[in-house]
Amino acid sequence: MTASGSLPGRTTPKTPSAPPRPELVSFLDSLPEPHILCDRSYRILAANAAYRANSGRPDDLIGRKCYEVSHRYPVPCDQAGESCPLARSLVSGQRERVVHLHHTSAGESYENIELSPLRDAQGEIAYFIEKLEPLPVARGLADDRGLIGRAQSFRAMLELVARVAPSEATVLLQGESGTGKELVAKAIHDASRRADRPFVAVDCSGLTETLFESELFGHEKGAFTGANVRKIGLVEAASGGTLFLDEMGDIPLTMQVKLLRLLETGTYRRVGSTELIRADIRLISATHRPLKALVETGQFRQDLFYRVNAFPIVLPPLRSRRDDIPLLAEALLARVAPDRKLHIAPDALASLLDYAYPGNVRELRNILERASLLCDGDTIQRQHLPDELLQPAPPTGQAERATARPPEAGPSDEDIAAALRSHSGSRKTLAARLGISERTLYRRIKELESEGKA
Repeated sequence: MTASGSLPGRTTPKTPSAPPRPELVSFLDSLPEPHILCDRSYRILAANAAYRANSGRPDDLIGRKCYEVSHRYPVPCDQAGESCPLARSLVSGQRERVVHLHHTSAGESYENIELSPLRDAQGEIAYFIEKLEPLPVARGLADDRGLIGRAQSFRAMLELVARVAPSEATVLLQGESGTGKELVAKAIHDASRRADRPFVAVDCSGLTETLFESELFGHEKGAFTGANVRKIGLVEAASGGTLFLDEMGDIPLTMQVKLLRLLETGTYRRVGSTELIRADIRLISATHRPLKALVETGQFRQDLFYRVNAFPIVLPPLRSRRDDIPLLAEALLARVAPDRKLHIAPDALASLLDYAYPGNVRELRNILERASLLCDGDTIQRQHLPDELLQPAPPTGQAERATARPPEAGPSDEDIAAALRSHSGSRKTLAARLGISERTLYRRIKELESEGKA
């Protein structure tokens, strides 16, 4: 596409667009959501009151290009690294939806963009109506709420979140430990029709096989030794809302059968009861383990995998979105030291940007919390950072191999072995630093020891 808005193989009308019909402008003004009417050359021909208020420049819209207003770009979105809905609509001839980071009267924020083509009497696309809806679960700039990021991999993930949230689809979040899977699950819940109902999170790695069924489905009084009262399970506690099963790959095979039955029939029984209870939940699950590989080795049921994998979303590791580190650091500092206005010295920020983060955002938070405790002034210096951030960066080939690892794999054997050599505290602290559970850490150490790598 050229800056003038033409597409290869297509011609843009050379004559100026005719003024929009008054009844169309009146229709836009009657809509509560922000709407604009633009032509094939990106020019805004009409904007309703909601769009004017949202744009922050109510008297300076008509005749301007939409990308100038919403993004402050001098060229169309796709030339600036975005996905342009207008260009896509000209090719597809259909309505297009994207998630964009827009300049608004309240600052930068993510918006759901829905663009619909309007055709003339000859059947050619002449105009477009663009509708904006805020995406409150994410922010483009540092903020103390919601998901934070601007990197392309983050935006791609966010667009999937925006598409699946309004539905009832079962979602599987895949990504390394510490990438924020529970935060994304909560964002999906908050943007769904179940937002005013419970969001119940379950850490499956922390439940033994004997406890799993009772915790999930509840039990009757006297169902087993110690069951002195009836207890509702987490499925019942999440009724009408969302059940989030974290570390799905750690569910024992015997319990996978019971979970599959719940998903297939929509019913369950409390332990010790014969009464069928109908479940009203939306399931979101998450794992850092490669479920497909577990299916092949017989550690995870294939039929359950297909049930939970209806809409997979991969969360990018922090090393693939380094441009977001300054934004995340600012927001995380506000959380770990809310009463202090802490800043990061340029050389300290450079060290933060160079690090590979096997523990991802969780590890970045731990690093900043430690640094804030060591810092007596208002600026975090390089000496306040852990030793592993002050070491020279690995050779390029090694860094590329680390980046190429699958997102479900978690910290590599080399990451864990290096952390073991440099760590002098408890295993619990080391697990938190690596962004994995203590149980997973012990298992990985055992594997390393058996292979002679630890």
